[in-house]
This record gives sequence, structure tokens and C-alpha cells, in this order.
Amino acid sequence: MVEIIKYITRQSHKPLILIPVILMILSLLYISVFGLNEGVDLKGGTLVTVELNQPMTQSQVTQLVKDKLGINDVKTSMSDNTATITISGSVDQSQFNELFSSEFKVLSFRSVGALLSDAALGQIYYALLFAFVFMSVTVFFVFRDLTPSLAIILSAVCNLSIAVGSMSLFGIPLSIASVGALLMLIGYGVDTDILLTTRLLKRRHGSLDDRAEDACRTGLTLTFATLAAMIVLFIVVKVFIPTAQVLEDISAVLIIGLLSDLLSTWLMNLGILKWHIERGGHD
Repeated sequence: MVEIIKYITRQSHKPLILIPVILMILSLLYISVFGLNEGVDLKGGTLVTVELNQPMTQSQVTQLVKDKLGINDVKTSMSDNTATITISGSVDQSQFNELFSSEFKVLSFRSVGALLSDAALGQIYYALLFAFVFMSVTVFFVFRDLTPSLAIILSAVCNLSIAVGSMSLFGIPLSIASVGALLMLIGYGVDTDILLTTRLLKRRHGSLDDRAEDACRTGLTLTFATLAAMIVLFIVVKVFIPTAQVLEDISAVLIIGLLSDLLSTWLMNLGILKWHIERGGHD
């Protein structure tokens, strides 16, 4: 790990900047082609929790519901003898009870409307835009330098793009929970960027490479500690609480986002700041 930190902070930074930039471009292209998997709380649907009357696997439950309802978009999570079934679209409760009376005992049944309409999503996009603008203004006010402000915005955009692209790649649904996780990632990513920018621009003792290495050690320690906690949460939910889909989605998004933050902060943002300082851009 020590050698990796020394390589990142002391070797030529220009080639390293390309790595997160290329990943960001690939992520945006993937999203534009394949789109995002919207969760039931975004597009609406039906959530049913049932107790199985006979032993069945998760795939068997899913296929049974698909066949009897004639709906292809069905997902199932199971814990012991209980299954939580997510069905795209509206389903009549009495019809469901009649169709599956021999296989399931319905414990809960609820239809979910589209809580985030197109207008609400538009407001979220505006909120993200204003957040980036206010962050850049704050950084510019603190450091009196345009380049660090733009670098932080680019790093946050890169982090968010890679995280959302990975959600599309791995089939993690865009839901209220995952949107909350993405907002957390923005805050965490900006936090590490501020740490890096402060160490490089505000501190005067030590060489530029020494300050970069010190910032990298601190930032990686924070990130790996948080990453370890999220991995433990994901494993615990996956193994012991498989019905807690919200926790699984949040932990998965945060794991992906923390990994992408490592690239966007310590490869791209660090490279931009070193290039800027070496050119005499900050006094």
C-alpha cells in the first residue's frame, strides 16, 4: 500500500488522470444505451409478502408469479419460508389471493404509486446542479482559485457518473433509497476533495509530493474504513436479512461509489491540482 501511495503521489500524474475520465465516459455511454433500472417506488408497482405453503426456490416463486399473472417484470427475495415479491404494475389483491391461494399465504399486500414523477426527478436534477454550483462557489471563496473549484465539480461528476453507470451494469434499481445513497456519495466525495485541496494549497511545509502523500494516506484511511463497514453491511444483509432490499441497495451503491471516489479524487483531482500548482497557478 505504501508503494502504491508513493506511485500515485510522486509519479507522472497526467496518465493517471485519464483512468477516471475514460471510466466516466464509458459509464455515460452505457447509461445512454441501456438506461437505468427504475425501482418500484419510481415507476410504481405492487409489493407482496407471502408465506410459502410448500417448499419452493426463489426462481420457482418468480416464474410461478410470471406465469399466472402474465407479467415479465417480477423480482423475488426470500428469507426462510417467507418471500417478498415485487411486481411491476398494478395487481388486484383479490385476484392475487385467488390465483395463489394454494401456494402462498399473503402476509402483506400493497400497491406503490410513482412517488417520484418526472417533475420531481427534474427538481432533483436542479438540486444536484445547485449543489455543485454552491460547492464550487464555497471552494472558490476559501481558496480564491477557479481551478480547484472546477476540479472538485469534475471529480464529483465523475464519481456520480461511474456509480450510476455501475448501478445500470449490475442491475441495481434507481429508487428512493439509492438516490439517497448517491447524495451521500456526493457529500463524501466532496469531503475527500476538500481534504486534498486543503493539504495541497493551504499547507506550506514540505514539498508538493510530501503534502500529496500525507493527504493520500489520510484520505485512503478514511475511505477504506468506510468501505469496510459497507462491505460488512452488504454481506450481513445478503446472508442473514435477504428481505432487506433497501439496505442491500444502499450498501451496494455506497461500495461502488467509494471505489469510484478513490479514482476520481486520488487520480484525477490530485493530478489536476498538482499540474495546476506546478504551473504556478496558486500563490
